Amino acid sequence: MSEKAQIIQVPNTLRAKVGGRLGAIDKEAIAKAEAALADLSSQFGDWLLEEIKKLEDVQAQIKAEGLNAANSDQLFYRAHDLKGLGTTYGYPLISRMAGSLCKMLDEPEKRLQAPRMLVEAHLDAIRAIVRDQIKDEGHPVGKILSETLEARVKEHLGKIGMDS
Repeated sequence: MSEKAQIIQVPNTLRAKVGGRLGAIDKEAIAKAEAALADLSSQFGDWLLEEIKKLEDVQAQIKAEGLNAANSDQLFYRAHDLKGLGTTYGYPLISRMAGSLCKMLDEPEKRLQAPRMLVEAHLDAIRAIVRDQIKDEGHPVGKILSETLEARVKEHLGKIGMDS
């Protein structure tokens, strides 16, 4: 039995919708942006500490009230902010740790099942990274911390049947 396949070429209409080629990259604009970022970088440490403080405030609220829908949502949002900001502020390990915490909390059903000790271990690790200024992802302590926490999150999610 011989079947023939027909190949249909679909025209690429995206270029017509968005316009032609991108214009030349303005090197001067890039240089200005990099200079502005360098000027702001002196404030990154303070901003990072403010974000960690927000996470600690939620942690204190959880200790006082117990884990509930409202504070578990706040915990997720604060961890998500740190996940995005850690690398920007020069701490890619914080982004990784916060990402691990987010994975454990990324769905409302998961949040209320998060083991408190594992949440606190993530927060302790983030504080240790800042305290010891561990900025390199290859740092032996940072690597062990992140790999261990990620493994515990995977184990926990497997137990609750939500490993993603």
